[in-house]
Amino acid sequence: MRIVFAGTPEFARIALDALLAHGFDVPLVLTQPDRPAGRGLKLTPSPVKQAAVQAGIPVLQPLSLRLDGKYPEQAAQARQALLGVQPDLMVVAAYGLILPSWTLQLPRHGCFNIHASLLPRWRGAAPIQRAIEAGDAVTGITIMQMDEGLDTGDMLVRRELPIRADHSAATLHDELAVLGAQALLESLQQLRDSSLIATPQPEQGVTYAAKLSKAESVLDLSLSAVALERRIRAFDPVPGSTLALPGLEQPIKVWRAQALEASGTAVPGTVLAASAQGIDLACGQGVLRLLEVQKAGGKRQPVSAFVQGWQARAD
Repeated sequence: MRIVFAGTPEFARIALDALLAHGFDVPLVLTQPDRPAGRGLKLTPSPVKQAAVQAGIPVLQPLSLRLDGKYPEQAAQARQALLGVQPDLMVVAAYGLILPSWTLQLPRHGCFNIHASLLPRWRGAAPIQRAIEAGDAVTGITIMQMDEGLDTGDMLVRRELPIRADHSAATLHDELAVLGAQALLESLQQLRDSSLIATPQPEQGVTYAAKLSKAESVLDLSLSAVALERRIRAFDPVPGSTLALPGLEQPIKVWRAQALEASGTAVPGTVLAASAQGIDLACGQGVLRLLEVQKAGGKRQPVSAFVQGWQARAD
């Protein structure tokens, strides 16, 4: 089976590595163009490109695959390359480009997508973060037969993963990446032995995981402490969660917190206590105890270290 792979970040690299480790023929890889990264803003290849180059696989990095779009020459070059390798299947994982109809129809078996949610819940750009933010008890992986809709294709393989109370987006991402690779291999085995069943997504239960925005990073203490604690975990590492504290010119980032019950009537945002155990802030409902923070220009640190250089009056 000749498989073209299209993906960009670490989540996708895990799946590509699994394909190569199990001996699949991957004659071509598509990934996003190199991007500036690090303090020096040096052009850096994506994790998928790095893995492909290491494996000696040709790589294409078109800005678009639309033949009638802004970069028709790049799209035409990609189409010619795909026709040249005659793929049986394209596997897509967090690629970052919309696949036009010609791309979906070119491989003999179409395109399989590794989606980090239990479809139809959390279609869209940020399913991992939105599942944590919403307080979902479980998430998972769906291997989907792609169509021209936004994550609307038939489901092929679904695998669940419980969301723990200590999961951040970063740690849940890593576990889902491994599960995604396993589910992909399972779907390919079923495709080989003709046991793969395509199931249409139900019309009930559809939700959309909107793209993350930097504006969401500001913690609104009029919300409940439970909702804020989930948001902090959901936005770790991107876009992060920021909070202004008295006595500091710039907001801090909050990386870990705990929601506590409280029956008081303090104004949301009031500093109730500050010690090595945590900084307690009044919320719309309950108390948010900050446990790990980061000053502007500094590094992540436990609150026990942070409070030594910060004084706040407990009201």
